[in-house]
Parts: sequence; structure tokens; C-alpha cells
Amino acid sequence: MSTDKVAAGGGEAGAGRSPGLATLITALATFMAGLDNLVVLVALPTIRDELGGSLEDLEWTVNAYTLSFAVLMMFGAALGDRFGRRRVFISGLLVFTAASAAAALAPGINELIAARVVQGAGAAVIMPLSLTLLTHAVPAAKRGAALGIYSAVGGLAIAGGPLVGGLVTENLSWQWIFWINVPVGLLLAPAAWRGLAESRGPNNRLDAPGTLLASLGILGFVYGLIRANGDEGWGAPLVVGPMVAGVVLLVLFVLFEQRSSAPMLPMRMFRNRAFSAVNAGGLLQAFGMYGVVFLITQFMQNIQHMSPTEAGVRMLPWTAMPLLIAPVAGILSDKIGGRPVAVFGLALLAAGFAYWALVMGPDSSYVEQLPGYLLGGVGVACFFAPLINLTMSSVDESEQGIASGSTSAMRELGAAFGIAVLTSVFTHNGGYASGQDFVDGFVPALWVGAAAMALAAIVMLFVVRPAGAQKQHGAEAGGAQQPQAAEPAASATR
Repeated sequence: MSTDKVAAGGGEAGAGRSPGLATLITALATFMAGLDNLVVLVALPTIRDELGGSLEDLEWTVNAYTLSFAVLMMFGAALGDRFGRRRVFISGLLVFTAASAAAALAPGINELIAARVVQGAGAAVIMPLSLTLLTHAVPAAKRGAALGIYSAVGGLAIAGGPLVGGLVTENLSWQWIFWINVPVGLLLAPAAWRGLAESRGPNNRLDAPGTLLASLGILGFVYGLIRANGDEGWGAPLVVGPMVAGVVLLVLFVLFEQRSSAPMLPMRMFRNRAFSAVNAGGLLQAFGMYGVVFLITQFMQNIQHMSPTEAGVRMLPWTAMPLLIAPVAGILSDKIGGRPVAVFGLALLAAGFAYWALVMGPDSSYVEQLPGYLLGGVGVACFFAPLINLTMSSVDESEQGIASGSTSAMRELGAAFGIAVLTSVFTHNGGYASGQDFVDGFVPALWVGAAAMALAAIVMLFVVRPAGAQKQHGAEAGGAQQPQAAEPAASATR
């Protein structure tokens, strides 16, 4: 039996390869890609001081990564199915590594943003293929433990992102948040060649037109949102034009996918109420979470004059809480179902943001702010612990790969939209002129974030397992619970 047939068809997955080595390789690759989702946030004020740039440029420093990550993720998985998952996975690692070096060497903010786009493209290949390669490398009897380790390492990247970013930025330089990826990537690429078996998938047709329409549509819409935060205002041609063009292209994407014989994202899946609810809930959660994180890291450093390390440490009650709470939330979701646990988590997030909106001031002490961090941390853990199981059980087994990719992509898009919209709310109501000016903009943005979480909780109430969905995946997916669906899936602060 050939390696491709074994890996693609099940059977003796990972025969002749070390499951432990496969777990280590894929988990480290996921850690690297997941870390770059959050590690840059704490470094933004320092990057702004050294490279210059406006608030709009800072938004693009984050969104350039999340957007290319989101729109290329399912295309990256299809590339692996067609040309070989191991081969494409290694290519993604090398692209990510080279882009990290380019980001570290960037002489200006525009070059940094361009490097972040390429980084996101590499991550879009790494994330979905790492999970597929791991699943095929580990025998079914040991798969739950391997996926548990994989998820824990992903969670560690999320929890450690702000702290690592703060420590590296303050004690070395912001460039080192990218340089640290280079030796890891160069070591993982040959290790993956030797330690992972090659495989291909049944879906080997590439949806290049669909990918292009979705990419340009989302880019146009987000570009318009971010431009609205500048001096032009909402009525300017450079705001309205790209947003309208983006909406038109997204409509064309939907129409094209409905008629395509090999769609990147089959639109019929959204007729499934549970699948639609999981995707919408994930998008809204990331919308509120990322928008708030983007602003609060700047509040801590620019207004409360914390160092990058101090900001990272003070975020630990939020970012590290899932490491403690997620196992309990996972057990609870097995007993009473994932839906009530996820809804409870979103309600806690809404409460945490609302609490911050009520107590936040230029001189608010950390003790005053701490309940918001704790509510957010527990809420994130309760939301993400059952998320993969809810995603996988909402569709038939044959569509679980597409479902996982869709949910991950929706969350990355939610992150980009959240940063753009909440920053727009912030700039409309306040700014950087003084501490009070910043808070005047931050508080309305917090209320928008709280509303997004409350709406996500309502949407998740519609997640009811379809009668035709496969039931066997529940126990298997339980071991794969991670805060970032292919995320990264990714992120405790997401």
C-alpha cells in the first residue's frame, strides 16, 4: 500500500513514521504561526515610534496577516490535496520563514505590512495542513492524545503571545519577534520532510477564481473601513468606492460558488442552521475580541505608560486563563453539551467588556480593571473548548475538513473587521490627544465589542446538531479542542 493511499484512505495512518515526531513537528509549526497572530500587538506602539505611520498603518500591520491568512486558508488546503500535503506544508513553512526575515529587516512601515501579507499566506498553508498531516500520522487509538498535545501547544502560543511580544520588544527589539521564527522554520522544514508521510486528498481541484473574488472583495471592504478612520471620512470616494466594490465582488463570489463544480466553500452548507450559527458566532466573537485587544494594548502603553513587558504580564489573567479553565469547560461540555458552555462563555465576554466600559478611565488602576480580564479569560476558555466539536458535529463526516477551514477563516475575517470597525468607533469619538480623549473613544468601542459578544451568544443558541451529522467524531474532536480552529486557530484573546 502506497503512502498516499494509506494517508488518504485511512487504514494504518502514519505507518513507518513516528507519531511522536509528527506531533512535535505539527505542533511547533502551529505554535509559530499562532504566535504571530498576537505577538505583534504589544509591539505596535514601539513599531509606531521607530517606523512611524498612522493608526491606519498599525491596523494594516495586524490585518495584513489575518486577511491573507483567512482568504487563502482553504485554497492552501486544496493545494496540499492536489500537490502533496507534506510538500506544500514545507513550502508554507519556508514562505513563512522568509517573510518573517523580511519583516524583521523592513526599513519602513509599508515594507513591514507587505511582509505580513506574505507571512499570512504561509500561515494559511501551515495551519490546515498541519492538522491533516497529524491526523494521518497518528493511529486512531492514539489520536486523541496527539490532538490534545497539538491543541495545548496552540493554546500556549495564544497565552504567551502578548507576554513574549512584550519581553522580546523591551529586552531585545521589536524585530526579534520576527527573527525568532527563522531558526525554528529552518529546523522544521527538513524535520517535516523526514518525519511526515506524504499524502494527497480526494479534493484536488483548485478554486482559483473563487479565491480571487473572495480575496479582492474582502480586501476592498476592509480597505474602505480602515480609510474611513483617516481624515477622509465615511463619504470620501476612497472609502465608499472600495467598500462598494468589495460588496459587489463578494456577491459575485457567492454566485460563482453556487455554480462551480468544485467550490472552495459550497454555499449549500450554509443552509445547515448549525453550521451557519457556528460560523457567525465565531466571526462575531473574533470581531469583538480582536478590536478590543488592539485598543487595550495601546491604552496600557500610550495612556498608562506601561512597558511592553508590563502590558504582556497584565494581560496574563485574560490570555493564560484558558490553560486552566479549558479542560474543565471541555469536561462540562461533554456532560451538558457544547452549546450552553459556548453561550455562557460569550455572555461572560460581553459582561467583561461592559464592565470595562463602566469603570475605564485614564487613571483606572489595574485592580479596577482586573475583573474584566478574568471574565474575558474564563469566557474565552468556555467558548473555545467546545468549538471544534460543535463545528465537526454540525456537518457530515465527509464535509468536516471544509467546515473546519470555513470556521477558522470566518474567525480571521472577524478579527480584521473588528479591528477596522472598533478603531473607526474609537477615532470618531476620541483619539490620542490626551488620556481622557483616548478613553472617550475607547469606551464606545468597548460597548460595540460587548454588543458583538451578546449577539454571538444569541446566534450560538441556534447550534443544534443535525440528525444526519456523524456522531462518532465527538470523542475524536474533543481531543482537538483548541482556541483557534485550524486556530490557530488563532487565540485566547481571540
